[in-house]
Amino acid sequence: MRVDAHQHYWEPQRGDYGWLTPGLDAMYRDFLPDQLEPLLGKYRMDGSVAVQAAPTVEETKYLLALSDTYPSILGVVGWLDLESPGFAEALTLQREHPKFVGIRPMIQDLPDDWLLGESVAGSMRILERQRFPVDLQLRPRLLDSAVKLMERVPELTAVIDHLAKPDWGQSPVRWQEAIRRLAEYPNVMCKLSGMVPESRDRRDARMWKPYVSYILDVFGPGRVMYGSDWPVCLWSADYDRVYESLAGLLPAGPEDSRWTGLWGDNAARFYGLR
Repeated sequence: MRVDAHQHYWEPQRGDYGWLTPGLDAMYRDFLPDQLEPLLGKYRMDGSVAVQAAPTVEETKYLLALSDTYPSILGVVGWLDLESPGFAEALTLQREHPKFVGIRPMIQDLPDDWLLGESVAGSMRILERQRFPVDLQLRPRLLDSAVKLMERVPELTAVIDHLAKPDWGQSPVRWQEAIRRLAEYPNVMCKLSGMVPESRDRRDARMWKPYVSYILDVFGPGRVMYGSDWPVCLWSADYDRVYESLAGLLPAGPEDSRWTGLWGDNAARFYGLR
């Protein structure tokens, strides 16, 4: 199976994105499956995982409705309020849809210690018991909290988005230490996604190499996933450049059979894609 494990769809006029304002001219327009599907086809992808971009249940329902129309959407990682006392009931309700395959709290916009709040920890324990996936939208400042979270819920089924957005070009020592500790949990995976800048700056893909190499080393071939982060990647790179740059960084090239799972099988197993 070949899967793009991380991309987004949105229509700004829906009005619940918050961060998506008219000033973001490159992003403030509709991005829908008809635009992405030719690119998925070009790279022989069976489909993709659509990830939430708004902290609302309404947007999750919108993505699930899209998935009913477009078979290329293999799964939806939506949003639920982990601080709500009704979290368990809301999770049960959303899981009635067969393509609801995970949740993602938008923790990059929240306080550093949000993951460690008692209500959040309680909801994470529910996810742990049900072995239901959660995407961790980490940044370097959040890594310590993520490590402490895993100490509390060590069997949580989790994936780190975008390599936790390391500070490219800076000393990676602290990032490496936290990533290594998270990788010690066999139920934690990592997405090789979101590496191009969220700005008009272009970055030489060779800058990614030490970070990608470290992720591949500590997680191994069975716990990494490819994600384009389309359309966010369009700030500084097209889909072709994202895919081909990552392929070129694999230790023995894109056809090395050790990394077959990176292009889809690992994501299919993690999210339970059909």
